[in-house]
Amino acid sequence: MKPLSFLAVFVASSGSLLHAADPIAAKIEFFEKKIRPLLADHCYTCHSADTKPDGGLRVDDLKGLLNGGKSGPAVVAGDPAKSLLLQRVSHADPKKQMPKDSDALTAAQVADLTTWIKDGAEWPRERIPPSLGRSIPEFEKLKRTHWAWQPLTQPKVPEIQQAAWAEDEVDRFILARLEDKKLSPVPDADRITLIRRITFDLTGLPPSPSETQNFLSDQSAHAFAKVVDRLLESPAFGEHWGRHWLDVARYGESTGPSRNIPYPHAWKYRDYVIDALNSDVPFDRFIQEQVAGDLLPAGSDAERDRLHTATGFLALGVKDVNQRFKERFIMDNVDEQIDAVTRSLLALTVNCARCHDHKFDPVSTSEYYALAGIFTSTESSAGVRNKMGGGGLDYYDPATLIRLSTKLPPPPEEKVKDLEVRLAEAKKAWEEIRGTPEGLKLAADGKPTQRPFRLRYEALQGEWLSLTDPAARGAVVHGVHDASHVADTEVRIRGEAERLGPTVERGFLSTVQVPGAPPINRSQSGRLELAQWLSSPQNPLTARVAVNRIWQHLFGEGIVSTVDNFGVNGARPSHPELLDHLAQRFIAGGWSVKKLARSIALSHAYRLGTQAPATHLEQDPANRLVWRHSPRHLSAEELRDAMLLSAGQLSVRPATSPASTLRMVEMRDNGPEAAGIHTAADQDRHRSIYLPLLRGVTPHALEVFDPVDQTLVTGRRATTTVPTQALYLLNSGFVRQQSLSMARHLLSLQPDQRISQAWWLTLGREPTPKEYARSARFIADYASTYVPEAAPAALVASTASASKAERPASATGNADDIDRTDALAPDRTVQPGDARTAAWLAFAQALYASAEFRFIR
Repeated sequence: MKPLSFLAVFVASSGSLLHAADPIAAKIEFFEKKIRPLLADHCYTCHSADTKPDGGLRVDDLKGLLNGGKSGPAVVAGDPAKSLLLQRVSHADPKKQMPKDSDALTAAQVADLTTWIKDGAEWPRERIPPSLGRSIPEFEKLKRTHWAWQPLTQPKVPEIQQAAWAEDEVDRFILARLEDKKLSPVPDADRITLIRRITFDLTGLPPSPSETQNFLSDQSAHAFAKVVDRLLESPAFGEHWGRHWLDVARYGESTGPSRNIPYPHAWKYRDYVIDALNSDVPFDRFIQEQVAGDLLPAGSDAERDRLHTATGFLALGVKDVNQRFKERFIMDNVDEQIDAVTRSLLALTVNCARCHDHKFDPVSTSEYYALAGIFTSTESSAGVRNKMGGGGLDYYDPATLIRLSTKLPPPPEEKVKDLEVRLAEAKKAWEEIRGTPEGLKLAADGKPTQRPFRLRYEALQGEWLSLTDPAARGAVVHGVHDASHVADTEVRIRGEAERLGPTVERGFLSTVQVPGAPPINRSQSGRLELAQWLSSPQNPLTARVAVNRIWQHLFGEGIVSTVDNFGVNGARPSHPELLDHLAQRFIAGGWSVKKLARSIALSHAYRLGTQAPATHLEQDPANRLVWRHSPRHLSAEELRDAMLLSAGQLSVRPATSPASTLRMVEMRDNGPEAAGIHTAADQDRHRSIYLPLLRGVTPHALEVFDPVDQTLVTGRRATTTVPTQALYLLNSGFVRQQSLSMARHLLSLQPDQRISQAWWLTLGREPTPKEYARSARFIADYASTYVPEAAPAALVASTASASKAERPASATGNADDIDRTDALAPDRTVQPGDARTAAWLAFAQALYASAEFRFIR
């Protein structure tokens, strides 16, 4: 990034000599004498921070004027003819003229406004602390010394004593550290453990009994490599590893806080990610498509649509649509985008520098706003807008969504006309009763009697939009594109959107030196050059961060354990030379995720068992040196999917568009809309990645097993073992339904096959003689003591459709209240039917609840 050139801006005193030497000061003086008093006297009452700004317009803030409200920019600096403010204050129609309810501006005042706009709409900047943006000596030292920001090395593969043990250069780096500590790797895992491990790690699903048997019977030297290759080519690979990236991309299908407005077409970005992983799109290209896909060349309409869809990465973050001030809304979204890009790809917490220089890493406030200028020059086409108050539909702005090349047939004309008539009638009734004494009276349920009129109007409005608007009909995506006005942005003092400091030239972080990085095209946002800077082989962070994430997905923990933070407060790599070796291999291999994952999976280190000798635990309790393979929890999605698959209930085909379930209404987490989403998720039999994933509305089958936080970049999920998980496995209708499905399947088999098949389907192995005998005794005892009329809660099977939406409402009328307080209570909606079925159901459920089912060794 180029050195900053700060303007010393002061509120000028009078004096022709000063004015001649500093024309900016003269313009500022003119503003303070003529324009600010005019705006304060005539406009602040309706259009300032102290009000709910009419039309979304603020005139007490320069950015508020430049961004404008619903009608567009109020001021276009240097162009009075295009400035709506001038058009409104001089309008010939008194009904449209501003200010309202007061005398019109005089001709002299209009002339002053015209002069001010023509001269560039100068606005005073705040005085800047002398230290802001200056090079701090400690920063410069950190840039030169901290390991993460140094150029990639070409580490020499170390010599080792046990050369025969190493099958890959990866093994040599691992074994060299172990030998240095006088530790030996533990013996290899058995073949059954190994195929279960690799199948879950690459696809998120367990191996089928036949897949395991085929591997066990294949004694060739390349048997395991054949399994790895088969799994990498499976569509399930993209679904599982796509979920990893969606965690990092903070993927969600709604805006999140305050008014939770759905993103009805977010699933298209999800499917883009899955397809990209399955197609092994090179990771550098994957980055470029998501950061700047709209600026990349495309050879066809389909490719152009795909690239636009990829930019959903930037558009689908958390948005506070209830933020009434547009400039704050814009800057909060910019901050969220900066955080998503820098933490996901660089593992840097750059947004800590929004208000002040970073406290730990060498990132200054000025560099933050150099990046911010790229994103203020980018328009988010997320289909929502900010607004204070109002109904759910008021927050939608589907016209901003990116149109695809899909050609849609026109909607039925008669149906449209009928809807328009009903909509007009509903709107008229709503407007007549809205805010009236009669409408504000309380009905028997405690709500204003006007509420049914509003709900009917909004329902018809949503129905009309779904029929007529291409956005609602699916020919659109959420994404970004360059703004109509591309420019550098100003530093915001203490991060406050309205407190403008000096303008900072768009650029990148000086923390990371990237030789040959392209200069920003001043006529574009700079996202294309940012994407090229991020994906450059000369960028030492991007490849390191990416391979560290890949390593974590296969070993349970990254070489750098703080996968989202490579800064000063992050962990140091356990094997720094190995990290650079993998980064160099990744780049040389064409940035192929599959190639790198394959080479790591085929290393000897990956095949180690999970034994934990006391001597090893004493020296390295966290297994940072990789002397064994660390066991891990199944993720929430893996647990649900494995249950469905073992019960014969999983639909392996990709789910169709869920847009029909995400209507254009506010998604309250305790309202009927959320209840409907929960019902749909409870009944769904597709893989968990295809469930509706609205922020704050986590599907019941996932919520107690540490699902991802959809508001932040999450490279590593929390893992807990808590009582609520055991209670869920004991009482959940979903778990009991899968247990019932498995019980019925097992009872369809020959009696001597049932117990063994149950173990194969759930745990992927044959039971030992002792386990077989205990299982048979459990089933027999259970059946002999089963009494349907007095069945304990743990024996009651549920159907998946028995969701909270079908339960009786609580005393408050809120179905969600019951779910919150009773989610882990027994579900008694369906009896297993007979003692034999009940016994096999309980047996299957016991296997699901076992630690062996829930952990990967």
